[in-house]
Amino acid sequence: MEKIELKEFIIDDRGNGIFRINRQAFTDPEILDVERREIFDRTWLYAAHVSEVAKPGAFVTRRVGGRPVIVTCDASGKPHVFLNSCPHRGNLVCLEKSGSARALTCFYHAWSFDLSGKLLGVPDAEAYTPAFKREEMGLKSVPRMENYRGMIFISYDAGIESLESYLGNAREYLDYMIDFGGDEVEIVQGAQAYSMKANWKLLVENSMDGYHALSTHHRYFHQYLPDIGMDPAAWAGANRTMGRGVSLGGGHAMVESPQRPTPLTSSAKVELDAIRARLVEKHGPDRAHRIADYTRNLFIFPNLILISLWHTVRTFYPLRPDYMEVDAWALFPKNDSQQLRQKRMDNFLSFLGPGGFATPDDVSGLEGCQRGFATMRELPWSDISRGMGREEPSSQDELQMRAFWRRWDALMHGRRGPSDCADRPERRLAAE
Repeated sequence: MEKIELKEFIIDDRGNGIFRINRQAFTDPEILDVERREIFDRTWLYAAHVSEVAKPGAFVTRRVGGRPVIVTCDASGKPHVFLNSCPHRGNLVCLEKSGSARALTCFYHAWSFDLSGKLLGVPDAEAYTPAFKREEMGLKSVPRMENYRGMIFISYDAGIESLESYLGNAREYLDYMIDFGGDEVEIVQGAQAYSMKANWKLLVENSMDGYHALSTHHRYFHQYLPDIGMDPAAWAGANRTMGRGVSLGGGHAMVESPQRPTPLTSSAKVELDAIRARLVEKHGPDRAHRIADYTRNLFIFPNLILISLWHTVRTFYPLRPDYMEVDAWALFPKNDSQQLRQKRMDNFLSFLGPGGFATPDDVSGLEGCQRGFATMRELPWSDISRGMGREEPSSQDELQMRAFWRRWDALMHGRRGPSDCADRPERRLAAE
């Protein structure tokens, strides 16, 4: 599919406040082919955090943008990201999820490489002619790699703009996500990996959808919180609409709300108050207020979400139009006490863990949407119009999702300049 007609996928009627998505966008294999080519192959993608490869010899492996990669730390402490494919015959060089090694050896023919990617050893090397150049046969680096405050991003487009430019207005809120503990942050050992039978764009929407929380996660808010002695009133009624949805330009978006009580704020009040005091001392009261007194679900286009309430980093990638793989990690302050870290982990796992109150609910909800799309011949459109008529869309509205879809639509049509992602002209100009 080389060309997509705009009218087939998006109705964006800003004048009347109507925004709809053709459900074919969630089901068509040809659309996924274009997404891979025009979006995932040409944007910045989160790969790892430097804390995962903090020491020389450390490595982690994962799939990023559909390719297997190895993230390493070489002998000098420099991080690298290589394609996890042997230059010899293509096998995966590294089969382990993580570890530490002086060299990486492909099990197929035992070619070995150091952590900077240099070819170290070739069994029976005398069988090659002088035209065989060892220096040309090292591990292949990804076309681009940049580090923003410890977060390693890669791109398969060598000509892409700088990472800082790409992040744009999202940088301010990414900084808040990183500064919350008053010191450096790190990925906690372990990871959460799961899959769901749903289109990847449904998880983009869901990850910054405040509207679904109380109904979809009823057990958490109306059973679990009261069971542990907490009043869920801060999440309901008029408090439900406290907060805002924001388009940050470039398809990046977020929902932001005043901090609400959680099991962590209740069980770790003394420790969190001490951290807030350090934030005031380090950043001043205004910035400390912005860091500590709000919660955010921050979306970095196309497939990275950071959730401050549970300090989660999540990425996802489609294998089919109706199937995706999801990876998530906990990002916590390095200087936490053991007791506070355990409380943070319990808070994370109780909601977003594999047996938590939210993740199984969300998987069920998104897979239900995908099954419902079997009716798309009769019901071809999904509506994402909520809040279009409001001067200030709330966190319960859908501006943040429209921001994603407007950027998606532009890139699918090959329009790679600034995207018109906000509802109102003056906000669009400010975001760009």
